[in-house]
Amino acid sequence: MSQFLIADDHPLFREALKGALSTKFTDLEVFESENFDTTLQVLSEQENLDILLLDLHMPGNGDLYGLIRIREDYPSLPIAVVSGSEDINIVSKVMGYGAMGFIPKSSSSDDIAMAINHILEGDVWLPAELKDKVAAVDGEDKEIAAQVASLTPQQYKVLQYLHEGLLNKQIAYELHISEATVKAHITAIFRKLGVYNRTQAVLIASKLQLDPIESN
Repeated sequence: MSQFLIADDHPLFREALKGALSTKFTDLEVFESENFDTTLQVLSEQENLDILLLDLHMPGNGDLYGLIRIREDYPSLPIAVVSGSEDINIVSKVMGYGAMGFIPKSSSSDDIAMAINHILEGDVWLPAELKDKVAAVDGEDKEIAAQVASLTPQQYKVLQYLHEGLLNKQIAYELHISEATVKAHITAIFRKLGVYNRTQAVLIASKLQLDPIESN
């Protein structure tokens, strides 16, 4: 039996994709998750997943952090990003950070099935019109990805709030933790990212942000 995980915050899209896949794959079991935390939960519970179909802008994903974190924790799991955007910069980043495929949400069910089959066979898959446009991720970005992969989900949330310019007490309020805990997280973030102040940490966080994707 094949086992797929659809990680997307839009229930109608999950249902539509699940229905489309059920007509293309026999003996298929589909799991669903609607945010980063529930995705991690399913990944921890289901050891025989064949592929993860991941929405970048799912709540808690932190744009590229979700992909980087999952790639680090589950290196053998094929990941296909399913996105409402075909921006070549986004495609280049997700492929450079470990996705095995990029599937536009506008793709037909036949194209989605073809992409998944290619990925399950160990191949990288991109839409034909994007193949020659994807740029390689440079060494600096790969180093940043490796550093960010060491952050816990809670630490990455703190980093995101630093990026938004929140003070320690505001971060504490948003995460329902003490200021002392926020300070401990920031200290760990600085150490793991190899930086010495907020400005440097914010610059790294900026490199992981993606432009807002239109309604998906």
